[in-house]
Amino acid sequence: MSVLNVKPKDQCKYDILSLGEIMLRLDPGDDRIHTTRSFKVWEGGGEYNVARGLKRCFGQRAAVVTAIPDCPVGMLLEDLILQGGVNMEYVKWVPFDGVGRDVRVGLNFTEKGFGVRAAKGCSDRGHSAASQLKKGDIDWETIFGQDGVRWFHTGGIFAALSDTTPDVVIEAIEVAKKYGTIVSYDLNYRPSLWKSIGGQSKAQEVNHKIAPYIDVMMGNEEDFTACLGFEVPGMDENISKLDPTNFGKMIEQAIKQYPNFKVVATTLRNAKTACINDWGAVIYTGGKLYEAILRENLEIYDRVGGGDSFASGLIYGLLENKTPEEAVNYGAAHGALAMTSPGDTTTASLAEVEKVMKGGTARVDR
Repeated sequence: MSVLNVKPKDQCKYDILSLGEIMLRLDPGDDRIHTTRSFKVWEGGGEYNVARGLKRCFGQRAAVVTAIPDCPVGMLLEDLILQGGVNMEYVKWVPFDGVGRDVRVGLNFTEKGFGVRAAKGCSDRGHSAASQLKKGDIDWETIFGQDGVRWFHTGGIFAALSDTTPDVVIEAIEVAKKYGTIVSYDLNYRPSLWKSIGGQSKAQEVNHKIAPYIDVMMGNEEDFTACLGFEVPGMDENISKLDPTNFGKMIEQAIKQYPNFKVVATTLRNAKTACINDWGAVIYTGGKLYEAILRENLEIYDRVGGGDSFASGLIYGLLENKTPEEAVNYGAAHGALAMTSPGDTTTASLAEVEKVMKGGTARVDR
């Protein structure tokens, strides 16, 4: 069953290209941000994590568009990205001013949480190189018209970074669609990014401008409400008791307003504690709702990046012309696995994802 008209591999240099900021995540491990004396460093970013997952877990050809300052901290970020196998040929390197007044690498301090103590993130990303990208900085004609890309992904985190980044998103999408590239967008609402520039009303203003260009729209139920104004009928705190058809009704509202949406996807999460979540997902396409297996009482090690890994699994399924039911289950299984290891990005393999999809146990593999 063909959900999307994806360009053939032999016509494109890359299967997936992501546009977004990539930060250094400083992880205090089992400690708190404000009490630790050491951090482990990872790379991560809402849009980048999707490309990396598609490369590392699913074996797709991946690249990223971002901006990085030309300094030792920027080179650390480069080294981490290269370890993930994501191509950096479209990265814009920006001269460093020596202090960071004009340009810098964004930092994301994140602690995992435990029990009743929720995971906590604190960003330090002002004046970052990626936030200063503007229309005309990237040669999208060469990327989409000459090199060729099968799937382009970006999202609401990048769009929230500055007054210029929404224009970059729209500029990129217009050229992508000109050359037949599938476009996905993760709403990824972050109150901390929007609160000083107009809050939810500004988020909706920006995302309503972007939405008419999108083929595959993603987000959780809070994202769709905050970014596009769609309410979930009968919303309940406990998703295990929530009828997924209520999400279908919300998605029908979205498709009625934006008939360009070919697939709408949402993750379902009920955080009972920081370590125990109910986890599931649904997608709506072709007038039907497809629900992934709901994993109740899923044990969480590090929840950051679970939604991004859902997105990469879903995209893999759609790129490989899987059925909608298979695609949503690739996404949900990959997201579940990603939350069993530290860091924003996946450490799972395709074999592990497919084992989980089939109901494989956690017995030791020998």
